[in-house]
Amino acid sequence: MKPAVLALLGSLALPLPVLAAGSAVGQGLNLTAIGMFAVFVLATLFITRWAARRNNSVEDHYAAGGKITALQNGWAIAGDYMSAASLLGISALVFTSGYDGLIYSIGFLASWPIILFLIAEPLRNLGRYTLADVVSYRLQRKPIRTFSASSSIVIVLLYLVSQMVGAGKLVELLFGLNYTTAVVLVGLLMMIYVFFGGMLATTWIQIIKAGLLLTGAVFMAYMVMQRFGFSLNALFTQAVATHQLHDAIMRPGGLVSDPVSAVSLGMALIFGTAGLPHILMRFFTVGNVQAARKSILYATGIVGFSYALIIIIGFGTIALVASDPRYQSGQGAIIGGVNMVAVHLAHAVGGNLFLGFICAVAFSTILAVVAGLTLAGSSAVSHDLYVNVLRRGTATEHEELLVSRAATVGLGVLAIILGILFEHQTIAFIVSLTFSIAASSNFPVLLLSIYWRGLTTRGAVIGGSLGLVSAVALTILSPTVWVKVLGHAAPIYPYEYPALFSMLIAFAGIYLFSVTDKSQRASNEQRAYAGQLVVSELGVKAAAASQPA
Repeated sequence: MKPAVLALLGSLALPLPVLAAGSAVGQGLNLTAIGMFAVFVLATLFITRWAARRNNSVEDHYAAGGKITALQNGWAIAGDYMSAASLLGISALVFTSGYDGLIYSIGFLASWPIILFLIAEPLRNLGRYTLADVVSYRLQRKPIRTFSASSSIVIVLLYLVSQMVGAGKLVELLFGLNYTTAVVLVGLLMMIYVFFGGMLATTWIQIIKAGLLLTGAVFMAYMVMQRFGFSLNALFTQAVATHQLHDAIMRPGGLVSDPVSAVSLGMALIFGTAGLPHILMRFFTVGNVQAARKSILYATGIVGFSYALIIIIGFGTIALVASDPRYQSGQGAIIGGVNMVAVHLAHAVGGNLFLGFICAVAFSTILAVVAGLTLAGSSAVSHDLYVNVLRRGTATEHEELLVSRAATVGLGVLAIILGILFEHQTIAFIVSLTFSIAASSNFPVLLLSIYWRGLTTRGAVIGGSLGLVSAVALTILSPTVWVKVLGHAAPIYPYEYPALFSMLIAFAGIYLFSVTDKSQRASNEQRAYAGQLVVSELGVKAAAASQPA
């Protein structure tokens, strides 16, 4: 995998691995960043205390009682979706590759129309709390919920590992704590937010984080444009003159090495988002379908505006950081690596105060993401596995809440352990694997459960499992892992990303094992599609199809 691509994946996995205690050039403690971080933590703990008083039922815990407004949910979705990589990683890609570095922002943004037009309305009408509520609507409850919950937990754990390592490194460097203590601190905060505050606390933490991230991006972009008389032409001209590739940075074609990998990467980014359980859960927090659709419109606008700013920020790093000796080591390389360029730019345009703000924003980003992931994972354990598989829908709300909170603690402890174990491992591939699994397992099953009458339980479980296994296997056999991590001479799977093939395997498996299922159960599931269609389009619960036991 090319260094520029690893820069983005590394920033997803280690959102700020090179702050070296936070100064502009990596020396000394950044007391401003520490102070802002402390203020953010105190504010989020206050929010959690406030939310805990309103977190009294299963609906409150999973979906904030369905009382989140469309605008609030739009901001929360944006906060849940935009990681530190949105600012730091994509800026690093633009810094190294120019125009081509924007491929990730385009892929991330292009996922939202898919969700808006294909997923949001049926998801909100058919489900209550989790993805499994939708895919099991007319299919066999036990096998399909077991598959869906297992796939979601795999995605959650993979994402949590990368975020915990990044958070631990960041706190370690800012505070001078040892890595283990830093990971434990982040894990405890994550558990407190979800255990006591549930979805309401998580929502407001994500809203605040999105506001902070957007504020930082707006200020940085404004200061960059001010340096160039608010002329994009002047900014691009300076960037071309400064970059070692010169005018090649304004042309596409230099980031992904072959068209198959390019298509596969695009498919993972675009369709993977529609399979991320912590994103899909957000549609259950609003009161109706109209609010769900508006949420996506608001989120798309916020995310799109942020990525537009990153164009300015990315080229600003070339124009203002690349040639500044303050941010270069003795060998001419950027201090801390290319992931540091946006942080250096923050210092270049705003001094130590703004640098501290960006550091605090990076940490708030991690906390918001891990809170959403933990809630999604605990709901899969409690609502899907315990209530609907183990207890077959007979558990009380009190029992479900207890199991959910116990699962929160369990996931938190597991995330801490994995974060400690993976401290020195190359985990960049895990982030790309997360999107590939979501695109290859959750997304095909969700899409076909909504729109294909012929889907059966056997097809969904076997096909979805094939997509999950093939995404993992192809990633391990790819140059990213087989060569760079495991040290083999040549990869068995020659492409960098698996989604193109793993998605085809998933859809083919779902189709094949559905059309060849001639059982009476399959016939009943197909006949139930008519009732599901009415509910998915109109939200008329009285017309709901009977759900097989």
